[in-house]
Amino acid sequence: MRFLLIALFTLFGLSGWAQKGENTYEFLNLPGSAHTGALGGTNVSLQDVDPSMALGNPALLRDTMHNNLAVNYVNYIADINFGYATYSRDYNALGTFALGVQYINQGNFDGYDELGNFTGNFVAQETALSLIWSYPISSKWNGGLAFKQVFSAFEQYSSYGILFDAGISYLNNNFSAGLVLKNFGTQVKTYTEDNFEPMPFEIQMGFTQKLNHAPLRFSVTANHIQMPDLTYKSGLDKYSNPLLDDQNKTPTFGAKALRHVVFGVEFVPSKNLYVAAGYNFQRRIELGIENSMSTVGFSWGFGVKISKFRISYASARYHLAGTSNHISIATNLSSF
Repeated sequence: MRFLLIALFTLFGLSGWAQKGENTYEFLNLPGSAHTGALGGTNVSLQDVDPSMALGNPALLRDTMHNNLAVNYVNYIADINFGYATYSRDYNALGTFALGVQYINQGNFDGYDELGNFTGNFVAQETALSLIWSYPISSKWNGGLAFKQVFSAFEQYSSYGILFDAGISYLNNNFSAGLVLKNFGTQVKTYTEDNFEPMPFEIQMGFTQKLNHAPLRFSVTANHIQMPDLTYKSGLDKYSNPLLDDQNKTPTFGAKALRHVVFGVEFVPSKNLYVAAGYNFQRRIELGIENSMSTVGFSWGFGVKISKFRISYASARYHLAGTSNHISIATNLSSF
């Protein structure tokens, strides 16, 4: 079964439909926990007791997360910061529910009119409130839904939107897999009159495999599988890598496929400790500087349980001038 699922994920990840476009509410696709940030920024299959994982795939919410609380903070790039808080509770026959809030603050700005007159300071920030529900379809399959309300404000412009996630997950011993349709919905109130902007809709799928006789766990996640070609023509986007015949030519099939894939590996000597690393090919090829790629696209982190708290940290390199730091703290309130 697991090999069939891996094959289906691979084939589905190389096909799809959609059009490119600029989306609003893109902050919804930021990593929901330090664990996810350490694994490359995306994971829809990893089974954990952290309810924040349900922000990536609502089907990852399980009864084992009953009465768990998780808080995440990320010192992003420049003056930008964002964070999450998630609380989960199981109601037996009704399923497992979680409440989540996520925000992004892009800092303070100086405002000027078209004549250059100072109009005062303003902030740019967005917030999303989530209600997540999951239910076991069988002993191995789980389904989940998420309902999200998004509030966005940029100076005098504001917007309100309603979005949904729908996902499934599969768990069989040391193998797990997930599929999620994220952020389909619409703006209820637009920034400007009658100008409805596209949502950051995305289909993601992936699998996680832990070795039976070694403390290693591997994750592979496919992003944007509804959009086969993520490349674009730009003088800043140099395709100088071994998968291309020439940096000015159209990327090969291999380069296009890798832009969809995020790789993660973990060293898990016990249930109370993990050390993780991730690689995001698209992030590296689009944000790296030619002849000075450094560690762009790579991420790493660790998690440890101390007393009643699970503390996680991750560092993700977006480009040479931008490294984000993720901190997560989670606990089971029943332990108190």
